Amino acid sequence: MDFSRLTKYLDDLEKDYGVPGYDLIIKKDHQTIFRRMGGFSDYDRSVPVAESDLYIMYSATKVITMTAAMQLIEQGKIGLDDPVTKYLPEFAKMEVADHCVLNQWPPQIPTLADPHHPAKTPITLRMLMTMTAGLNYDTGGAPILALKEATDNQATTREMMAAIAEMPLLFEPGTHYSYSFGHDVIAAMIEAVTGQTYGDYLEEHLFGPLRIRDAYFHPDDTLQKRLTAQYMVDTESGEIRPVEQTNIYCLSDRYESGGAGLVCTAEAYSTVMDALACGGAGKDGARILSPESLARMAENQLTPVMLSEYQMPWRMEYGYGLGVRTLIHPEDSPTPQGEFGWDSAGGAYTLVDPVNHISILYAQEILNMIRSYSEIHPTLRNLVYDALSR
Repeated sequence: MDFSRLTKYLDDLEKDYGVPGYDLIIKKDHQTIFRRMGGFSDYDRSVPVAESDLYIMYSATKVITMTAAMQLIEQGKIGLDDPVTKYLPEFAKMEVADHCVLNQWPPQIPTLADPHHPAKTPITLRMLMTMTAGLNYDTGGAPILALKEATDNQATTREMMAAIAEMPLLFEPGTHYSYSFGHDVIAAMIEAVTGQTYGDYLEEHLFGPLRIRDAYFHPDDTLQKRLTAQYMVDTESGEIRPVEQTNIYCLSDRYESGGAGLVCTAEAYSTVMDALACGGAGKDGARILSPESLARMAENQLTPVMLSEYQMPWRMEYGYGLGVRTLIHPEDSPTPQGEFGWDSAGGAYTLVDPVNHISILYAQEILNMIRSYSEIHPTLRNLVYDALSR
């Protein structure tokens, strides 16, 4: 193995992209074969990135949520094609917007004031997992804001479902793809089935068995001091500017977002990805998922129409499985078919290769940085596999 090209690319991230700090971990068969941290974790750029730094993982949380949901499917406690109303009755009478243009920027999200009609098709767990339920991702929707005010910002994950269900669907369930609150609803389903909060479920059935100690949904004041500095790309100037260490997807002070709420160290997240890459078992043998469930997660679920709505220029070789991107054109990638993972609003990137037992976790914290997805992530993937082949 020769990681010199990868090392050079990482060392140039600040110069070439303005990345203030990063952490990259590569594991194979439960062993860390490469790790490199660079830059600084504070706004003054005086404190070097360290293993103890905490990252807001945003949508990389979704891979964790899918793992938890697949555990319950394995146990027969929920079914992939179960209607959501079996667990969350709030979704029994959904409305669909009469007119909605998908993938528009900025998005035009319909409200109850817009024309709408009753949905004909019940939302299923599979639809939530595959982003085909028709839900939106409007964190500032009127029902959500109203519930936040009525509860003094104390609504729980389970309680927030009433507000999410009140908003009109973008389309008839099961007909299109649109990124949404689906994984947050799955977290609430997990709560309804298990009687635990989502965070407590993860602690008992995922983080605990893997001996992970640095994973949270609402870090206390002491943990907040370990949060890495957060930045955002200005859409007009392209300048990378510091912003507050807040997460708009945490809809209340008690809300545990299954779609974007996890805060953890790079090592903590990497430990879960390593287990998934090694057939669903951790380094000490603790099994969190079966190989069969992993294979099921990595099966593309989207129709050609849905694929056209999902794919971006930088992920044309990928489809979308059960809550994860999944490689469907291995001829266009150095990774094998069945490789899966996701990324985050802050620019984190995760890859699980169950064929070669390889996992990659790259963490940074820059919002609105499109080049993270279009350039940095695919380049990292390619350089890692180039290094492994040498």
